[in-house]
Formats: sequence, C-alpha cells, structure tokens
Amino acid sequence: MSQQFTDDDIGKRVVNADGDEVGMVADVEHGTAHVEPDPGITDSIKARLGWSESGEDTYPLQEEAVGRVTDDEIRLSRDPSGGDMTGGTATGRDDRTR
Repeated sequence: MSQQFTDDDIGKRVVNADGDEVGMVADVEHGTAHVEPDPGITDSIKARLGWSESGEDTYPLQEEAVGRVTDDEIRLSRDPSGGDMTGGTATGRDDRTR
C-alpha cells in the first residue's frame, strides 16, 4: 500500500536510517510530500533520494524510500536503489513501527 501524505505532514523532519536529518516536508501535493533538503546533506545522499541539482527548492519524496512515518518525522529506511541510508542492503520495504 502506498503512503499518502497530507497537509498534517508539512513541517515534519525527514531523517535517514541513522536518524540524521536530511530535510523537512515543505509541501504536499496530490498525496506526495515535497521535501526541502537540509543544506548540509551530501550530494551522494541527494542522488540516492533522486534529488538532482536541478535548482529546485523542494523535491518529491519517493514512496519506496519511506520506511515509516511518525507524528514527528518521516524515517527513510531504504533508498530507491536498494540500499539503506547507512550503506547496508535492503531486503524490502518496512512499514512497521519498531
């Protein structure tokens, strides 16, 4: 089942699998969260998330990168290329709260 974001998700922190902040939800359009990247994240993390240097202020959050959503944050447990944000290997999407 796909994650549908709402206006209630605007302002939530977006963090990687280690809990490091990579951005914040700035907008939601048609159920897709648009993230304003943290200025300190590396180009390699941006590339894993599909966020190119296109000059955009926000980037759509790819559904397959979302691990879980809490009241305060969106945690990325897996990236679209199949590895987790800590360099491990993904075996599938995990939507469970740990």
